[in-house]
Amino acid sequence: MTTQTVPIQVHYWPTPNGWKITIMLEELGVPYEVQYVNIGKGEQFEPEFLKISPNNRMPAIVDPEGPGGEPISIFESGAILQYLGRKFGRFYPSDERQRVDVDQWLFWQVGGLGPMAGQAHHFRQYAPEQVPYAIKRYTDECNRLYGVMNRRLADREFLAGEYSIADMACVGWIRPYKNQGQDIEEFPNLKRWFETMSARPAVERGWSVGQEHRRNIADDKEAQKVLFGQRAR
Repeated sequence: MTTQTVPIQVHYWPTPNGWKITIMLEELGVPYEVQYVNIGKGEQFEPEFLKISPNNRMPAIVDPEGPGGEPISIFESGAILQYLGRKFGRFYPSDERQRVDVDQWLFWQVGGLGPMAGQAHHFRQYAPEQVPYAIKRYTDECNRLYGVMNRRLADREFLAGEYSIADMACVGWIRPYKNQGQDIEEFPNLKRWFETMSARPAVERGWSVGQEHRRNIADDKEAQKVLFGQRAR
């Protein structure tokens, strides 16, 4: 089994994407240190951070004990989860069929659940004006995606059969279901999965990292200026 002697650096803010990585590291039980990237103050645009995350988004990691014993930096939460799964040989199968099953649900979250839920959050909570079409569009799409998960979980405990990085990627985006205009009671299989996930000690620990920094920015106009309406720099 691969061991980690030097802590992995996690560039992080307590959001659904950030939680993916702290949950995975807590499940693995490997040492890591958090370097907070206050996205409401624009710290994601600092030159040092852009060196490891050119998309000016967290999370990102720096593993001092990367391939060949050399440091490696990785951005994009899905890529980080895959890297950690391969390195430590846990929560990401080596069998190709099983791995493809995990990958398709991981990519489903990265390309679908996360972006659609994020848009629902934006138009329901942060948009400076009410746009009924956008609110309905993204609330309905979240509802559709919840239905996809609910059907998938009808005959299995986790998304890809066994607990995996696909579950870790999704759970933080289901956690704020009320902000997405969803009633989880309508999705009994998803609710059961969410309760199972929430009860995992590593998930609880992952969610707790930096919780003291987490706040609702609905009334913080300065933070909204930083976060929304970005263009090429």
